[in-house]
Amino acid sequence: MMVVRSVALFLLAALAEIGGAWLVWQGWREHRGPWWIVAGVAVLGAYGFVATLQPSPDFGRVLAAYGGVFVAGSLAWGVAVDGFRPDRWDVAGALVCLAGVALIMYAPRS
Repeated sequence: MMVVRSVALFLLAALAEIGGAWLVWQGWREHRGPWWIVAGVAVLGAYGFVATLQPSPDFGRVLAAYGGVFVAGSLAWGVAVDGFRPDRWDVAGALVCLAGVALIMYAPRS
């Protein structure tokens, strides 16, 4: 059950961080206006709290593992929202990152 909770929190963190960054990008780079930026900053701020909900007490471990989720999630966001088409190397890299997440967070430890 802890792994399911942890994975769900990683997905929520990715949604908040990537979504917030995308909103800032849209507001600034795509000239959609300051309210997009304000919304993005608020969502990015919420991301900062999501990591604190992880069952692991180890900040460095949680953030290191989240980096792999961020990589894969960013590519998925690009596909879903921006029409990005990853090549085989993007997919392979994302899979390597997710394997790293599994090793860092869920490997058996004494």
